Amino acid sequence: MIKVERLTKKYAGVTAISNLSFEVAKGEIVGFLGPNGAGKSTTMRILSSFLPATSGFASIANYDVFKESLKARAHLGYLPENVPLYGDMRVGEYLRYRGSLKGLHGKRLRRRVDTVKELCSVKEVENRLIANLSKGYRQRVGLAEALIHEPDLLILDEPTIGLDPNQIRQVRELIKSLGERHTILLSTHILSEVEMTCTRVIIINRGQIEASDTPENLVGQIRTSGTIRLEAITGTDDPVSWIEKIPGVKSVITSEEDGWRRCSIRVEAKSDPREAIYRLAVDRQWVVRELAQERATLEDAFVELTHKDN
Repeated sequence: MIKVERLTKKYAGVTAISNLSFEVAKGEIVGFLGPNGAGKSTTMRILSSFLPATSGFASIANYDVFKESLKARAHLGYLPENVPLYGDMRVGEYLRYRGSLKGLHGKRLRRRVDTVKELCSVKEVENRLIANLSKGYRQRVGLAEALIHEPDLLILDEPTIGLDPNQIRQVRELIKSLGERHTILLSTHILSEVEMTCTRVIIINRGQIEASDTPENLVGQIRTSGTIRLEAITGTDDPVSWIEKIPGVKSVITSEEDGWRRCSIRVEAKSDPREAIYRLAVDRQWVVRELAQERATLEDAFVELTHKDN
């Protein structure tokens, strides 16, 4: 559905993205992640024909986004981070107007407007001026507009920005359901949402792709270290000096409260020294209240990848 080859964009000598190459297959929900300034929005704007590229190739549904822009955009619904809406129009009026610009007329236009109002939960505000809507409602109106012509591909740049936790959950479920009928490229800073929603993740940093894999594989294979929590009474022992001697342990950070030492123990990749830590505690007669390994998350993998040069 999306094909990108050696895509580069430069602004006045500053390279925003450099030689990007990736593909998104039909039916995928792909998380497009990266720190601020990594090049995510630039890439999405190029794919959506909002920006020209300096060099490279990009296509949507086999249509070149530079040479066949109108045909490519007919297959695309785009929700930018800052949704450009007409504040002096009412919600229903705006959706009908945008649908007509996208080639919908008559019964089909009315049916699609009704459908997206229900999907995006904006029916209750259909007669209100967009300028008077909250940030959350404006975001949902933008999503409804992106969906109105039933595009094959949705590009969503921070679709949950400005939403409260309940609205975020609703949008997450909506994106999951849309994934049954649409290909989705999703950019967000809420990495837990990506883990629950996306079938694959592309991580971009400093204008280049650092990784492309499933969330599970990124968590299981890319992350370079893990963390073990230990809470114990260690008496006069300094637990740091003892624990750091155990093979596989990288570092130990401790704190103390009411006599209990809380140790955050960083360990090497695929290393689990909990048995050795437990044996040490028994030998040193420590009173152990907790010994557990923290579950790795996509956020851990993201931090490892985007800060590896720091």
